[in-house]
Amino acid sequence: MARALDKYLRKGLSGTTFCPGCGHGILLGSLLRAVDELGLDIHKTLFVSGIGCAAWIPSPHINADTLHTVHGRAVAYATGAKMANPELTTIVVSGDGDLASIGGNHLIHAARRGIDLTVICANNEIYGMTGGQTAPTTPIDAHTMTDPEGNQYRPFDLAALVLAAGADYVARWPVTRARALTESIKRAISTHGFSFVEALSPCPTQFGRRNQFDSIPALYDDLDAHCVERGTSEAAPATNGPRFEIGEFSRSDLFANGSAEQK
Repeated sequence: MARALDKYLRKGLSGTTFCPGCGHGILLGSLLRAVDELGLDIHKTLFVSGIGCAAWIPSPHINADTLHTVHGRAVAYATGAKMANPELTTIVVSGDGDLASIGGNHLIHAARRGIDLTVICANNEIYGMTGGQTAPTTPIDAHTMTDPEGNQYRPFDLAALVLAAGADYVARWPVTRARALTESIKRAISTHGFSFVEALSPCPTQFGRRNQFDSIPALYDDLDAHCVERGTSEAAPATNGPRFEIGEFSRSDLFANGSAEQK
C-alpha cells in the first residue's frame, strides 16, 4: 500500500532535516495526518514558521505554500497573511523559543484578539538549533549551554499563558501520543478563532545529552513519566522534574486547583 501522506511531501527530499530521535518528525506526521483527515484544500492552506528546529517542520518538507520568516515573527506574518486573504487556512508551526521568547508578544496578542490562526508549538524545552541555550520552557534545574549548573527560573506554562490571553482552543500532548495529538490538531484547525496546540517533543542532541540521558528511549520514557492526562485518575509522577498536565484545556481550568500547571 502506498504511503498515504507522500502527496503532501516535497519531491526530491532524501530525508528530514531533524537529528536522530528528534520528536519533530512525529509532529510532522501528526500534522499531515490531520490535514489529510480533514480533507483540507492544500492550495488554500498556508504554513508559516519562524527560526529554529521546529521551523523546518513545514519548510522544506510540506508540498504547499510555506512562509519561513525571521526569528520570533511567525505569528505576525501569519496575521498579515490571514488579513490579506481571510479564506486561507493559516497554520503556524514553530518552537518554544521562537514563539514564547522573542515572539512572545505576538503570541499573546494574537490570542487576545482572537485572530483565526492555528498555532502549533513544538516544545523541546531548549534552543535546539542555535546551540542549546536556556529557553522560556526549560525546566528548573535542567542543564543547558547557558546554564551549565541548572536553570533557576520557572518556565512558562504555555497552555495557561495562551488561555489567560484569550485563546479559543488549547491542547497539550507529547509526541508519544501521536493519535491524540492528531485529533487535537484537527480540532484546532476546525476552531474559528485563535487555537494553540503544544506538542512536547524531545530533543536528544541538545537537551538529552546535556541532561545525561544515556539513550533516546530513556529521554522519551522520562517525558512519558512526567505527563498526567487531565480528567483521569493517573497518579502524579513519582520522579523529580516538571509535571505536564496533558489534554484539552478551557478557560475554567485557569481557576481549578492544580490544573494546567507545570512545576
